[in-house]
Amino acid sequence: MSDFDRNASVWGQSAVQAGAAEIDQGLRAYMLGVYNYMTVGLAITGLVAMGANMMAVTESATGGRALTAFGQALYLSPLKWLVMLAPLAFVFFFSFRIDRMSSATARNVFLLFAAAMGLSMSSLLFIYTGASVTRAFFITSATFGALSLYGYTTKRDLSAMGSFLIMGLFGLIIAGVVNIFLQSSVMQFVISLISVGIFAGLTAYDTQSIKEMYYANDDGETAVKKSVNGALMLYLDFINIFTSLLQLTGSRND
Repeated sequence: MSDFDRNASVWGQSAVQAGAAEIDQGLRAYMLGVYNYMTVGLAITGLVAMGANMMAVTESATGGRALTAFGQALYLSPLKWLVMLAPLAFVFFFSFRIDRMSSATARNVFLLFAAAMGLSMSSLLFIYTGASVTRAFFITSATFGALSLYGYTTKRDLSAMGSFLIMGLFGLIIAGVVNIFLQSSVMQFVISLISVGIFAGLTAYDTQSIKEMYYANDDGETAVKKSVNGALMLYLDFINIFTSLLQLTGSRND
């Protein structure tokens, strides 16, 4: 009994607490990296969209707004299909190749994707008023922030909800393709309304999934690639909520 060390349990508890603190610190750094990459991506998208819009739109002789030659090529010529589909091509390329990319390549592909998305979204600045775009952006930011915080802090397992939302997303994509041919404003309104709900839920689910991808013993390359991949997931959630809200609430330019 004289050999019993009273401090053994205390030391063991301290070691566990130190390990937990180290994991928490690593997790916070990892999630901060995800949000930083996402923020940089959104900033690039916004800057490219504004720059393209400035080059595409000019003031007409009557004081209205008109497309420049660049704008006509970007929005009215067959080039518009390339501009619209380029971001999707980047997403597929990133998804299928990320395991074989270096972290630097993954980061660069994500930034190029964000620029391509900005070029694609520049037409929204021509269609909708600046006030509408600003309002939709701030509503999206507040909504996204609250839902992502919920996904990060909740103890509830969101995997069942995520599976349901992903199935709904496939249905939404099919409905969107059908409406390209139908051109129904009512159907577009319903699609936008459902899209807000689906991507709002996916924001919480994806945040939890990204958090669970964290592994304290990942090397630097793997950690960066996970951060960039997580940034892409949350970026897509943000953009889809934003565009859907803009379609629901935006005021169109005359």
